Amino acid sequence: MTSIGVLGAGTWGTALAKMLAKSGNDVTVWSALGNEIDELSQKYVHPKLPGVEIPKSVKFTKDLSDACIGKEMVMFAVPSIFIRSTARSASAFLKEDQIIINVSKGMEKDTLYTMTQVISDELEKNTGKKYPKMVALTGPTHAEEVAVDMPTAIVSACEDIHTAEIVQDVFMNTCMRVYTNEDVTGVEICGAMKNIIALAAGILTGLGFGDNTRAALITRGLAEITRLGMAMGCMEQTFYGLAGIGDLIVTATSRHSRNYQCGQLIGQGVETKQAVERIGMVVEGINAIPAALELKRKYNVELPIIESVDAVVNQGVDPQQALKELMIRDKRSELSKRSDIKGDIQ
Repeated sequence: MTSIGVLGAGTWGTALAKMLAKSGNDVTVWSALGNEIDELSQKYVHPKLPGVEIPKSVKFTKDLSDACIGKEMVMFAVPSIFIRSTARSASAFLKEDQIIINVSKGMEKDTLYTMTQVISDELEKNTGKKYPKMVALTGPTHAEEVAVDMPTAIVSACEDIHTAEIVQDVFMNTCMRVYTNEDVTGVEICGAMKNIIALAAGILTGLGFGDNTRAALITRGLAEITRLGMAMGCMEQTFYGLAGIGDLIVTATSRHSRNYQCGQLIGQGVETKQAVERIGMVVEGINAIPAALELKRKYNVELPIIESVDAVVNQGVDPQQALKELMIRDKRSELSKRSDIKGDIQ
């Protein structure tokens, strides 16, 4: 049995807490929202995961220290915009030998930090200590499906592969297969950028386009994410794995995806602010756009789809016009380099 604190009682944190408890772990869930903890403690059902019973062994608390002190693992499962403030509050209770896991996906606008970098920065700033056991856990994992034990696979990424393997052992079961990766920045770039591509996919669906359009978008969207990641020194293989193409496919095609749903509303003519309000939860793709554009400038890479999403979402450009401008861009090869084939083909 592993003792695990979960910071955040949204659908993702709750789904993972349920899964971990069913595997026999000691799980404590904290939320900054007192009414959320009260409801979960009384009903053991999350309002956005109807019909999913949370094991009675899961403990819910309003006291952040209860979910941090003495835990072997502490998992951050709050929206990206609350990661820094949560890390700041938790820094008084966390020790450098604990495994810190992040399952939130996004980029911080001002620093251009990934979520594990934000957590590390805040913890080190407040304690003066290094926290080497920092893990990014990411992949094609909608909470709605994980909560009902549908099979999937995920990536445990840490620069210390031994730590990644410990998390792999704890999270792996008959419904979740876990792979390891040492490219933490790469998997987190995938997690943040794919949400923007999912917004684009939703917009195209809202405009009435079909499978061909969406498949083309996903493919070229992955090319953009990979181009940016490679410029940042990430490993190319990461982008063709579960954190990359795997998470991109599920986020850009699924009815469970908030980003896809939000994009669909925007494509149907709903203003961005109203679309977000109708989703009723955080739409991470919109939060990630400013950081993506700043990274584009910093690393001098082309991100035409992401720029087009920004034009539609933040500048009021007509989606049809944005699509037209994407389609008539200068011709180019799909290959970055052209190789001449020498010799006769047998």
